[in-house]
Amino acid sequence: MPEFDVLSFGETMAMLVADHCGDLACVNHFSKRIAGADSNVAIGLARLGFNVAWLSRVGADSLGRFVVQTLEREGLDCRHVTVDPAHPTGFQFKSRTDDGSDPQVEYFRRGSAASHLSPEAIAPTLLGARHLHATGIVPALSATAREMSLELMNCMREAGRSLSFDPNLRPSLWASESLMIREVNRLAALAHWVLPGLGEGRLLTGFDDPADIAAFYLDQGAEAVVIKLGAQGAYYCTRLDQGFVAGVPVARVVDTVGAGDGFAVGLISALLESRGITEAVQRANWIGSRAVQSRGDMEGLPTRDELLTEFDDAHREQARSHRGCR
Repeated sequence: MPEFDVLSFGETMAMLVADHCGDLACVNHFSKRIAGADSNVAIGLARLGFNVAWLSRVGADSLGRFVVQTLEREGLDCRHVTVDPAHPTGFQFKSRTDDGSDPQVEYFRRGSAASHLSPEAIAPTLLGARHLHATGIVPALSATAREMSLELMNCMREAGRSLSFDPNLRPSLWASESLMIREVNRLAALAHWVLPGLGEGRLLTGFDDPADIAAFYLDQGAEAVVIKLGAQGAYYCTRLDQGFVAGVPVARVVDTVGAGDGFAVGLISALLESRGITEAVQRANWIGSRAVQSRGDMEGLPTRDELLTEFDDAHREQARSHRGCR
């Protein structure tokens, strides 16, 4: 029996969120939280009851201690988080919006402790995890972090573990667009489940149609490709099936950051529970919609009890609506 259900890795930053709307230069009061796409997914899976190991690096500073303490409170196993005495914990400022628009985010992560992740951080015990989730953010941080991503994914693939990959493109972190496309696709080719957004898929593959984007990754070795279409829902394709799952209507969007991470939580959790691909995408859409209705990057991610009650209730209501339309 594996010690961990899921292994995830990346950079968690401290985040200072404005307490009121307006330009960041005019805001005087902030709340301290954490941010990071990779750790958002790890937290979401932990809330659903999975035993999740977190591999990362923080500075020997108060923000690093805050990050680790917060992750541990969320249930992550942080034994493999290294404290770096020479480099600081990355952080960011985030504006507050009340109209559903994307918030302003300013990053202070260059030269951070996490950018000094390297293959030496991979402990043999981590390779026994049942599943690995990776994104395109870590390889954008530095050459050594890129090497670690590649080695970790190769090792897990060779060990027969399942792998999921969200491109999560951060063009500003890469030296060039061509390098980003080449390296992200190199990692995606190692994953069983690939989760690009439509815009990301178009940039990475050169194809416009979701079916062609999916075919590109299936030809590289993926078993399932799920393309996020925002509020419209998602398109999925496997070697045996394909389809579209409509998005979940939302009365009011509060904060768009973290929606894709919530989507990943829903898809990965359902597939690890051996649910069918259609049900997995339905759960992914639901958690993604829940995320945009909450302020904060990961505050809207549900617990297992919330999933079992609210998601099931939503499905029953949807089923009644479909029957009424016949």
